[in-house]
Amino acid sequence: MIYRRFGKTGLPMPVLSFGAMRSMHSWQDCQDESIPDTSQTTLRRILKTALAHGITHFETASGYGSSERQLGLLLPEFTRHSYLLQTKIVPEDDPDAFVASFHQSLRRLRVEYVDLLAIHGINDHRSLWQSCRKNGCLAAARTLQDRGLARHIGFSGHGPSDVILAALAHAEDGGFDYFNVHWYYIFDANRDAIEYAAANDIGTFIISPSDKGGHLHTPSARLRELCAPYSPMLFNDWYCLSRPSVHTISVGAAEPAHFEEHLKVLALLESAESDGLSLIDSRLRHRMEQQTGFARPDHLWDELPPWDQAPGNINLRMVVWLYNLLRGWQMEHYVNERYAMLKGGSAWVPGNDSSRAAELDFSGLKGLRSISPDALKKLLHKAHQAMYQPPDPDRK
Repeated sequence: MIYRRFGKTGLPMPVLSFGAMRSMHSWQDCQDESIPDTSQTTLRRILKTALAHGITHFETASGYGSSERQLGLLLPEFTRHSYLLQTKIVPEDDPDAFVASFHQSLRRLRVEYVDLLAIHGINDHRSLWQSCRKNGCLAAARTLQDRGLARHIGFSGHGPSDVILAALAHAEDGGFDYFNVHWYYIFDANRDAIEYAAANDIGTFIISPSDKGGHLHTPSARLRELCAPYSPMLFNDWYCLSRPSVHTISVGAAEPAHFEEHLKVLALLESAESDGLSLIDSRLRHRMEQQTGFARPDHLWDELPPWDQAPGNINLRMVVWLYNLLRGWQMEHYVNERYAMLKGGSAWVPGNDSSRAAELDFSGLKGLRSISPDALKKLLHKAHQAMYQPPDPDRK
């Protein structure tokens, strides 16, 4: 295993981490006796396989259903210094509620402390306020640190870059030691956050590079062709970890075999070979430009307003980005799933789809340089036609 110093935490972080969300039995917490033996047997094998390969960082969250409880039943089988444990707690208006949730996590995990505590989901200005206001959740987390219950404090950010950057720049209560962030080959919008963290010695953990990074566990035929001779999953791992300031990426293993493809990145990193990475990048860019007119799927991201400032509250950035992924690299399964999440009120996928684009006025949009308002309107209409999937009446 390759280890990198995890920013100002100083922890030796393996470049591959075990993310425990996909190994949980249930999205709902449950009693110990309700957890099937088969689930625990699989999780035990995952943990042993991870440690055998030097994957010493286990990451979970209070919101991951039965995950904390399942880990807590098994962690006593391993010496405490053999792994780094991270959990995440959602911010609250009342910091006492945040602290109470943390103590529940400790009880489920059956440990005396966690190495890494993250505020889970600084996704908008409200959660930023909940976390960073005077005597807010960050201050409460630092008190937990002073008591020896959490060694280092960070956050996860799933929202817009300006919110993530504001959290990274926050200095009161010691600021943040590390952060979990979405950044991968298909999505470069958070590059400024990655670079800010590197310049300020903040640990960087990449969230869900294989699933949220494009369903790379089940890639499109076009993506497989363009990434050959490597799998799209391995190429993306290599791309992310080729930046030394990216300290670790999550592997959401649901069974021990799920580590195998990711482990191949170690040889690529140790060889310092980069020609293959550049060649695949060139291929992908060429194909994207052929199909969309732009070399990157997120080319228009910074020209478009955020969803809450857009006509009809359409998430223009996401709609255009997803449509480009569909046109350029034929990522149909990933695109359709993400597009269907719009209009759902999620802080992770906010705003509306482009179903109403034809009746809205985009002439007042400022900052457009690469596309006219009229051309954008037509593009949004085509995008909806291509990506909208009617509900399946037979699906319950």
